[in-house]
Amino acid sequence: MAAILVVGEQAHGHLKKATLSALTAAQQMAKQSGGQVQGVLVGSGIGTSAQELASYGITVHAVDAAPFEHAVAETHAAAIAAAAKAAGASDVVMAATAYGKDVAPRVAVKLQAGVASDVLAIAGEGGKVLFKRAMWAGNAISTVEVTTQVRVVTVRATEFAAAQKGASAGEIQKLDVQAPQAKTKFLEFNEVKSARPELTEARVVVSGGRGTKGDFKPIEQLADALGAAVGASRAVVDAGWQPNDLQVGQTGKVVAPQLYIAAGISGAIQHLAGMKGSKTIVAINKDAEAPIFQVADYGLVGDLFKALPELADAVKKLQ
Repeated sequence: MAAILVVGEQAHGHLKKATLSALTAAQQMAKQSGGQVQGVLVGSGIGTSAQELASYGITVHAVDAAPFEHAVAETHAAAIAAAAKAAGASDVVMAATAYGKDVAPRVAVKLQAGVASDVLAIAGEGGKVLFKRAMWAGNAISTVEVTTQVRVVTVRATEFAAAQKGASAGEIQKLDVQAPQAKTKFLEFNEVKSARPELTEARVVVSGGRGTKGDFKPIEQLADALGAAVGASRAVVDAGWQPNDLQVGQTGKVVAPQLYIAAGISGAIQHLAGMKGSKTIVAINKDAEAPIFQVADYGLVGDLFKALPELADAVKKLQ
């Protein structure tokens, strides 16, 4: 029985939520193909994270050694490819995060595998696995088949629910891999620290656009009242008003929170591609003809500098 290998991501000793979405996708693929889901985790001092991944009822191949401490794509791709060969994997599945997008092409080259990237859903029948992918900023959905012997798949985490833990934990198998001589060298990791939730994992996101004119205080005040993450449009980031790690959109981060509040955002197609999967969308804009209102569940035509403070005050009164 061929294995479907899920690539785990971890940070600070814990699995990232996106890994559980990739695991769900792998489980759906296994139902179609009859394969067995296994996992691989690469890093240094990853014992706790490996146990967490194994608790979902799968065998985990742990590549735990000092040369893999930092997520350098060259070394991690080599370890993942080695794990795929050891497991006899027909598929390697990972979330389409910054890490997944960096590693997946390199793994594919090492395994001579075809790639289905940024997959939205698993389809097919009769043992054939097909993948649904977004095209043209999400305006069209294609169904594709990868015909190589081994497939590498990255999935959009916002489209797959987090996997549920298994009735019993799987085993952890330590895998010794010789780290290659990388052409790149890790220098430092500057992590953006914030008391607010991580943008891609937040249940509520408040985003600001060009209409803020660079003043994000109303955005941040409402976000703090709601316990939300802060996002921004590309125009805001390009203007230097906010850092690029807050950008939501086709060339930024894709989010699908329970509630997405877009303030001063016109709704360019590139931005919509990154947030239209949100469960409830609220738009606030002075322009009644703004495209954002076409996808919004609730719309308010008005000045965000007046509306957002009033919303923040109302939320605080309810707490």
